[in-house]
Amino acid sequence: MFCVNFRKNITRPFEDSTSLEFFSKKTDCSLFLFGSHNKKRPNNFIFGRMFDFHVLDMFELGIEKFVSLSEIKTSKFPEGTKPMLVFAGEVFDTDNEYKRLKSLLIDFFRGPTVSAVRLAGLEHVLHFTALEGKIYMRSYRCLLKKSGCRTPRIELEEIGPSFDFVMRRTHLASDDLYKLAHKQPKALK
Repeated sequence: MFCVNFRKNITRPFEDSTSLEFFSKKTDCSLFLFGSHNKKRPNNFIFGRMFDFHVLDMFELGIEKFVSLSEIKTSKFPEGTKPMLVFAGEVFDTDNEYKRLKSLLIDFFRGPTVSAVRLAGLEHVLHFTALEGKIYMRSYRCLLKKSGCRTPRIELEEIGPSFDFVMRRTHLASDDLYKLAHKQPKALK
């Protein structure tokens, strides 16, 4: 994943993605997040994925509401904790654009692959809800409470940040290119 400061150069990823492809090749990264703000499209995040150093998928999400970590006064989880991802809303399973967005968000927030997880280590939940054309992202801390039996009762406490997104523009690869990008090399099988 890479982040680049484009202060001196005007970059418009949907019109010309050559600068993103250049930085992808230079840093050997396959995911990017581009933030922008202008009069026509204020408060934007562009999530994207590369394949062979070319743009595969891009999603422009406009931020309608934002609550920062510091605005919610609760205890936080340790840095570097791998989040559990939860997707709610049937459009994540039925609509092609939302399926691809779900796949991109899983790639974006996935941590390293682990062989075993202890129950106390499940502390962070990222919850994405798609409802009425908006995408709500919430971050929770898991609290394990006594339940009177072997498995604990779980309560969620919002810790922030939280976003209310609206999908503005998308750039999706063709189905053939998307299948080629997900093909696993024989050496890894």
